[in-house]
Amino acid sequence: MAIMENVHRIMIFGPPGAGKTTLALKLSQDLGLPLYHLDKYFFVDHWQKRNTFEFRQIQEEIVLQESWIIDGNATGSLEMRYVRADMAIYYAPCRLRCLWGIFKRTFWDKRDHIDDRAPYCPERLTWGLIEYMWGFDRRVTPILQRLQIQYPYVRFVKTQNGKF
Repeated sequence: MAIMENVHRIMIFGPPGAGKTTLALKLSQDLGLPLYHLDKYFFVDHWQKRNTFEFRQIQEEIVLQESWIIDGNATGSLEMRYVRADMAIYYAPCRLRCLWGIFKRTFWDKRDHIDDRAPYCPERLTWGLIEYMWGFDRRVTPILQRLQIQYPYVRFVKTQNGKF
């Protein structure tokens, strides 16, 4: 993939159910880059949120590394990842596809082969998750517009199907 030439730090974000984790895993395997799932660090046991300061520290340690793929949203710290990324991939399929992805992974595809969760944080379906997914693009678009202007050297890719 020519678009991946000289890319050592990739951030992947998008609404829940989009397929970010699957894409991140594939890219990690194809490119040989270490993969970090933000949900694994954002939560501690039983879906309890980690202390904000601790979570930021963990992310700082990750983004200072020479190579990585970071899968996840954490929009409050999006800029921290964006500024260090060679490529930012916004994976944004239509909302119904994301809703299907949430249902699929909650009820059928348990993704036991992917280590992307904190302990005792099984997949779950909540109204809050659906609301978060439904309004994701509206919330993140102004942030992305600012980041693209502020950091024009970052290759920005928006995809609806994981292909670029």
